[in-house]
Amino acid sequence: MHNNNSPLTNPYLLLALTTLFWGGNAVAGKIAAGHVSPFLLTTLRWIIATIVLLPFAWPHLKRDWPVIRRHLPFLCLCGTIGFMLFNNLLYLSLNYTSAINVAIEQASMPLIVFILNYLLFRTRTTIFQMVGFAIALCGVIITVSRGNVMALLSGDANLGDMLMLLAVFFYGVYSVIISNKPRIHLVSFLTVLSIAAMLTSIPFTVYEAQAGRLIMPDATGWSAILYAGIFPSLVSQFFWVMGLEQIGSNRGGLFINLVPVFGTILAIMILGETFQPYHAIGFVLVLGGIALAQKKVGAKAAI
Repeated sequence: MHNNNSPLTNPYLLLALTTLFWGGNAVAGKIAAGHVSPFLLTTLRWIIATIVLLPFAWPHLKRDWPVIRRHLPFLCLCGTIGFMLFNNLLYLSLNYTSAINVAIEQASMPLIVFILNYLLFRTRTTIFQMVGFAIALCGVIITVSRGNVMALLSGDANLGDMLMLLAVFFYGVYSVIISNKPRIHLVSFLTVLSIAAMLTSIPFTVYEAQAGRLIMPDATGWSAILYAGIFPSLVSQFFWVMGLEQIGSNRGGLFINLVPVFGTILAIMILGETFQPYHAIGFVLVLGGIALAQKKVGAKAAI
């Protein structure tokens, strides 16, 4: 007999697990540092995701192929920016900064989306959005400067934090352009983007090898690769869509704010990182600013 009360049909649990797995990506990347080189980690992550997806995706790919072929350059661009470049920069940044910093900086994603939508499409803004995103920006600055804004102004910025902000920018671009994605099955969409990410990541891994920076994965490295290839890449994507289908993107999109919360908690519990006062200030300002910006507007979430 079918159980309608199954936990995996509860949209709130699905969306919470989604953000837990996404928050865990930063922790996995930090664990991987020194055990597998960052660009190789991205390549192997998308190889695993593609291998897992293909058997399920094949019938959908065959049916959707005429549409996929027409939009292939756009889909490849999405996979390159959102799946490959974002993760390359995220994993590289974790060689230089803490997982807590990365988790908080990742929370500024809506700020980038807001700015890009305004610049590209002249999207109308509210006073709540302008004030909220100004507050969130202050939180990002405090986190990146580690509480010493004057040091940041003098050019003394941490490389890892700068790389993570660049990663956030690329994912913001992906989140904006993805609204134009073609009408194909979700499995087809994820598979094409995974293949694009896998292929475009290879030159970076080749560069890593030629520069003498390639680190082949050990057991710890493989654990991070398998986690990244299965949970943030695949399980989260399906749970996210399943959850949003039940409660809508406006309510469901708010769950994205749990990513830095889970990321921070996991970094403290698993990595033993220390939660500093500047983390607390940045955390409150970023999440508070984003929450204020969503007041009477609602959050539009991108897949």
